[in-house]
Amino acid sequence: MKRSDRLVAMTNYLVDRPRELVSLPFFSDKYDAAKSSISEDLTIINSMFQHEGIGHLQTVSGASGGVKYIPTFSDAYSRTFVTQLCRQLEDPGRILPGGYLFMSDVLGDPGTVRDIGRLFASAFSDRQVDVVMTVATKGIPLAYAVAAYLNVPVVIARRDPKVTEGATVSTNYVSGSTRKIQTMVLTKRSLEEGSRVCIIDDFMKAGGTINGMKNLLKEFNAHVAGVGVLAEAEDEEEERVVHDYISLVQILNVDDRNQTIDVHPGNLLEEI
Repeated sequence: MKRSDRLVAMTNYLVDRPRELVSLPFFSDKYDAAKSSISEDLTIINSMFQHEGIGHLQTVSGASGGVKYIPTFSDAYSRTFVTQLCRQLEDPGRILPGGYLFMSDVLGDPGTVRDIGRLFASAFSDRQVDVVMTVATKGIPLAYAVAAYLNVPVVIARRDPKVTEGATVSTNYVSGSTRKIQTMVLTKRSLEEGSRVCIIDDFMKAGGTINGMKNLLKEFNAHVAGVGVLAEAEDEEEERVVHDYISLVQILNVDDRNQTIDVHPGNLLEEI
């Protein structure tokens, strides 16, 4: 196999398996090449990843070592993406009753969701995440995008138990938007005890839903490795109950009367 062909094949293999440890002997056997050649190839691939601002190869030494592809975005691309998203969300036509914004088009665009997933995965890259968790329904595409780059499973908490999921664990929580007591359930088989969980949600005001997920995780003796929200907005009538989180954008003001929206970058850019 020509080196150019091998470089393409190895790059594709690594990109398809983010954060998965791949040994040099594996590549050597798979592509019938000397370990020294494979090592040189990996140096070229790592240089390309960093030049393009899409990540880097992490080397793990030792007999059981190898390389891992760690997906990230360059600082310049991250800031450009977040700034463009803020401008997109400032369209007055997005204003909905109650100070919410129409965001279904953002959550339905594969390219945008994929980039958001990579940004959150970059921010949580050092948190040793075992599982990504969200609550049905709008946070699901974001959770899967983050999980794809962290290479971990997704678990979904629901407000109504499904017969097909078997036995469940439930908790009651106060919704930040309706201020009503609601129930959240998670199937027992979906989460191992002691797991480190990254919580992802699309929108947060007071944080009642996220707090409900955190309380539900306690029933599994699981640990919150991090909390990420696409958009956060202040709720002047209710004190925020979640404080340790990462947000992509901040919705600071929604003026129904004058049809204006003020959206700023969140604190995610400080974490990557």
